[in-house]
Amino acid sequence: QVQLVESGGGLVQAGGSLRLSCVASRNIFSINAMGWYRQPPGKQRELVATITSSARRNYADSVKGRFTISSDNAKNTVYLQMNSLKPEDTAVYYCNAQVVGGSYWGQGTQVTVSS
Repeated sequence: QVQLVESGGGLVQAGGSLRLSCVASRNIFSINAMGWYRQPPGKQRELVATITSSARRNYADSVKGRFTISSDNAKNTVYLQMNSLKPEDTAVYYCNAQVVGGSYWGQGTQVTVSS
């Protein structure tokens, strides 16, 4: 089992930056992949970015070149650096951990980008 706690969301103007953090309750070396997903108002949850235990990264086309996912194994933490934010990035952002036999989610953090 993995508990995930997100932080770092907030209100920012278009063009601004935010960094989200996700702290896992166990060593992320033991987690196959971690990722960030988001759910815009009235829409389904969608992939933003993932990073595997071997540091392989994957991004949604809509965030490539603007967002960066990274990890700090010593802190059991995964980050999402979001630059050049747009109003369409407004959503609840969720952290996800994929392990053998299960998938776990954090509680979500709200990101609101004003125009």
